[in-house]
Amino acid sequence: MTTDKVQLTREGLEELKSELKQLKEEKLPQIIERVSSARDQGDLSENADYHSAKEEQNFVETRISEIEDILANSMVVRGTRSQTQVGIGSRVETYLKGKASKTFTFEVVGEFEADPEENKISSVSPLGKALLDKKKGDEAIVLAPAGEVVYVVKNIK
Repeated sequence: MTTDKVQLTREGLEELKSELKQLKEEKLPQIIERVSSARDQGDLSENADYHSAKEEQNFVETRISEIEDILANSMVVRGTRSQTQVGIGSRVETYLKGKASKTFTFEVVGEFEADPEENKISSVSPLGKALLDKKKGDEAIVLAPAGEVVYVVKNIK
C-alpha cells in the first residue's frame, strides 16, 4: 500500500471496522473449522472440501490484511455539509448535458467506499474528480472510451 492517506468518511470507516470484526470473529474461525474437518477425511490430494475451504481461508485472510492496511493508512474526512459545492459526502443530482429530463444521483465517497450498485462513487474516480468542487449549474466533464461525457450539476444535498 502506498504512503498516501486513504480518505474515508466516518460511515465508511465504521463499515470497514464492522467487516473486519465479522471476518475475524465469525468467518475465519468457521473456515478454519471446515479446513480441520476436511483434513480429518483423509487423502488431501483429491479432497474437494479441503481445497475449497483452504481457498476460502486464503481469500478471507487476504481481505483481512487488505482492510487492516486500509485502516492503518486511512484518514477520516468529515463529509461536507455544503449544499452549494460538491465534496466528499455530497449527494449530487446530475443530468447529461442536453438531456435534462433524465437525472442521475450520486454520493461522492472515499476511495474504498465506492459501490456502484448504491450510486456511491469514489472521489478519485474520473466522475468523482470531475464533480468535486462543482456548484449547481456547473458542468463536470468526464473522459469516457466513447468520448467526453458532460454532466450538469442539478442539485447538491
